[in-house]
Amino acid sequence: MKKIQLLNKIAKCGTNIFGSVYNVGESVENPDAIMVRSAVMHDMEFGANLKAIARAGAGVNNIPLDKCAEAGIVVFNTPGANANGVKELVLCGMLLACRDVVGGIEWVRENADDETIAKRVEKEKSKFAGTEVAGKTLGIIGLGAIGGPLANAAVALGMDVLGCDPYMSVDAAWKLSRSVHKADTREEIFAKADFISLHTPLIDNADPKVGTKHMINKETLAMMKDGVVILNFARDALVNDDDLEEALKSGKVRKYVTDFPNARTAGMEGVIAIPHLGASTEESEDNCAVMAAEELVAFLETGNIKNSVNYPSVEMPHHDGIRLVILHRNIPNMLSHISSTLADNNINIENLTNRSKGDYAVTLVDVLSEVTETTIGSIQSMEGIIRVLKID
Repeated sequence: MKKIQLLNKIAKCGTNIFGSVYNVGESVENPDAIMVRSAVMHDMEFGANLKAIARAGAGVNNIPLDKCAEAGIVVFNTPGANANGVKELVLCGMLLACRDVVGGIEWVRENADDETIAKRVEKEKSKFAGTEVAGKTLGIIGLGAIGGPLANAAVALGMDVLGCDPYMSVDAAWKLSRSVHKADTREEIFAKADFISLHTPLIDNADPKVGTKHMINKETLAMMKDGVVILNFARDALVNDDDLEEALKSGKVRKYVTDFPNARTAGMEGVIAIPHLGASTEESEDNCAVMAAEELVAFLETGNIKNSVNYPSVEMPHHDGIRLVILHRNIPNMLSHISSTLADNNINIENLTNRSKGDYAVTLVDVLSEVTETTIGSIQSMEGIIRVLKID
């Protein structure tokens, strides 16, 4: 019986996927896999039996990815499972930036005991007047699981939409409205947009064409329209807080809406800070739990990998016989060495596939004959091999 440890509360619609052949719970010891949401794992000691970790969410900052890769532990996330929840909150943030709804609500609460409030409303409401989004230009940096649907929704609201994403997949492009205009560079977004929404990963690289850390800074803010609204529902460090504060004070930036408040931005004038609620919907939590469970089942039962953040995605149909899941470094001649070792042990390869991602690679090998621990040990002892798993 395979064992799944839960480090956080996971929706039952996800854990029910494991069925009776799995032992699932918070107190499970020496697990085959771990499901996690927000628990920080950097100081955890991992048992020798641990093969995979699934994060029920997109971000994996709470998981030591390099440590896991070196130990042959495949880490999964659930991209797109919470995309609709985040998209809807971005739209909400954009509307809150246009119209002082929060200020109006606070005024009503402060004057709740005034019996004449119904009459005063008509006099006071002009203080909270705003603008509409229709006809404005929204620039989106990153057209993936969230940015793409956001672009389509903004088009439906009557906005002009510019999108920039040099890494956009063909599948994402097919789903994008033909009304979304392509921007070749971030700079084009900065120059033309009334609203700028960030949906990129955090990449700490000095090259401004590659790196995204502090991509919103004094230089890029100077390129923007006066009164621009910046929406950050991706990563806190995409924005330089010092430069942002200066731009808010000068009026260069009308509002900054973020789902990642920190000690600087939480009380900053002109900031609408939301306490990381993007994926905090029942639907998002259910979707993430289901996807994470399905990823673990697929890997533990077939060796197939989808949505890993530290190893490549690799899939091959698995029917009869034994499958070897070989996690190794991405170095030359690995396939020939694996094949030779199996041949030396009189094992014929029925099917084989290999994929690589950066420094790491995965090879799936299907055979019909028995694979002994001695053979597995021979493969494991090869230079560059990190881990060998046997699935029968």
